[in-house]
Order: sequence, then structure tokens, then C-alpha cells
Amino acid sequence: VQLVESGGGSVQPGGSLTLSCAASGITFRDYSIAWFRQAPGKEREGISSLGHDGRRFYKETMKDRLTISIDDDKTVVSLRMTNLQPEDTAKYFCATVWRYALRWYSEQSYDFWGQGTQVTVSS
Repeated sequence: VQLVESGGGSVQPGGSLTLSCAASGITFRDYSIAWFRQAPGKEREGISSLGHDGRRFYKETMKDRLTISIDDDKTVVSLRMTNLQPEDTAKYFCATVWRYALRWYSEQSYDFWGQGTQVTVSS
């Protein structure tokens, strides 16, 4: 299983980005997928997840700014982020696990990870 993130970059405060996570070796049909981020000096945190049953989860403090979605072929999961702020600067990772993630927000719930994509928000 390989996961490749894309879509990161530099944006000004208030801007938007859509991150993508492409799978090879599997389709996401029977997998749960999550997005995590890690800012310098901070722990990795879960910000959104799409369960294999279609349920969506969001970090409470970000839920109004995030939308997670999946393409029809079930091979690319996207995360739309709006109204980005400097505190959103981090490396963003996608992760996946067969079927259920015990705790969607916990790193330990996932078996496969991408290498990450950098998001930098500054004026």
C-alpha cells in the first residue's frame, strides 16, 4: 500500500487549499482514511477522517473549515481547507487502515502513511 499526498503549498491568511491523498495497491473502498498534521515542535494530530462506511469526522475546532471527500473510483481522498491561518502551518499526512479505525484521531489506529505535504500560511 502506498499513499501519496499532494496539494500543499504556500497561501496567505484567509486562503484555501485542497489536499489529495492517492492510493496505489488498494482502493479505499474498504478502508478508513484520515488526515493528520504536525507543526514544528508539536505532536501529530488528527484533523479529519472518512470511515469505510462513509462517516465523516472532523476536529471540533476546525470542522467549519474542513471538508473531506472521496472520488468515484475510491482511489483519491481529498481534504478541502478554507480560511487558513498561520497556525495551520504544518506538514499534512494521510493515513489508512483496513475497515475501522478504533479512534479516528489517533495515529495508532492507522497502518499505512504517506510522506506528507507541507502547508505554509503566511502573509
